[in-house]
Amino acid sequence: MANHKSNIKRIRQSKVRTLHNKYYAKTMRNAVRKLRAETNKDEALKLYPTVQKLLDKLVNKNIIHKNKAANLKSSISIHIAKLG
Repeated sequence: MANHKSNIKRIRQSKVRTLHNKYYAKTMRNAVRKLRAETNKDEALKLYPTVQKLLDKLVNKNIIHKNKAANLKSSISIHIAKLG
């Protein structure tokens, strides 16, 4: 256990931030999963801007890496292009 007040506070803060980051990461994964499960191209095109905005927001908040967001956006756009 930490002996200094600052370390105790740091532990408290890291727990809160970890919970916050897990929530947004899970939300992002669910949004990507929902878009990949979409079989209608029109519906996928409607969902794409919201997913893209969510990914960019998570990159700005340092929850996910910018390359991961770029890879996800690329794979999603390829999936949408393949829909008929």
